[in-house]
Amino acid sequence: MTMSKILITGGAGFIGCNFVRHMLKEHPGIDITVLDKLTYAGRLENLEEVKDRIRFVKGDICDKDVVHEVLPGCESVVNFAAESHVDRSITSPEDFVRTDVLGVFTLLEEARRSDVKRFVQISTDEVYGSTVSGSFSEANILDPSSPYSASKAGGELLARSYVRTYGLNVIVTRSSNNYGPFQYPEKLIPVLVIKAMRNQELPIYGKGTNVRDWLHVEDNCRAIDLVLSKGKPGDIINIGSGNEVPNIEVARTILKHLRKPESLIKFVTDRPGHDFRYSLTWNKIKELGWKPSVRFDDGLKATVDWYVNNEPWWMGLA
Repeated sequence: MTMSKILITGGAGFIGCNFVRHMLKEHPGIDITVLDKLTYAGRLENLEEVKDRIRFVKGDICDKDVVHEVLPGCESVVNFAAESHVDRSITSPEDFVRTDVLGVFTLLEEARRSDVKRFVQISTDEVYGSTVSGSFSEANILDPSSPYSASKAGGELLARSYVRTYGLNVIVTRSSNNYGPFQYPEKLIPVLVIKAMRNQELPIYGKGTNVRDWLHVEDNCRAIDLVLSKGKPGDIINIGSGNEVPNIEVARTILKHLRKPESLIKFVTDRPGHDFRYSLTWNKIKELGWKPSVRFDDGLKATVDWYVNNEPWWMGLA
């Protein structure tokens, strides 16, 4: 599928802004419109170096008038726009249902009325829930544990229904935990890095034994690009990395790289409904020709260095 004009929603957020850069690099001449509400985690600073190469529109994916304005002429839509922080979903679930379900509905409705050739809904491995052993395939049932993961499951189920009901070419990706540059400092890795830099205590839920599969954001962007060009209507595609690491080991690696003592680690009361382990099989994306390229140790060190070298970006946020 040739790349010409694409709408990237949530393109000023963490994964979205990295995807914008990736697409500009890999597809010279591509016409990108970014629609972003610019909430606390979506920042124009994330697009500063490419702002002259894209069209940026500030707006909410729940606003049908704004969506109607930006979508005409776009052949593809990639929807990154979402409320995505589990802790926030526990205290403010309504925001998550609104954006992650109603927002998806608004995009889908306009997409089916326009000449959109492909719609990629960005979801998460958290829709599967937790597992002590084994790995989830795309065929596993959904068992979300938080308002965040439940809202993401609702959004993707709605998106998939538009394949059968309206013939819209929708593909869903479910990726494991992303990390890398421009991640807002409420997620585990940037929180730990910034606190360690400040010689503050590093809060770790429970005993730190919760396991996540860590996927570098650049690897995820390559996978999404591939799905955009080669995925089939109705596909669900897992994107994992095989880098399953307990949270406590992530903290220790960060401290070691920054030459800080492990005595900074502080175990805190676990959050409600905290999933123990996420793990994916990802044969479908491998069959399309993708595999992860960033080793976790290398990617984590590079990410730590990015936060060290970009203090003006995060100062005032954490």
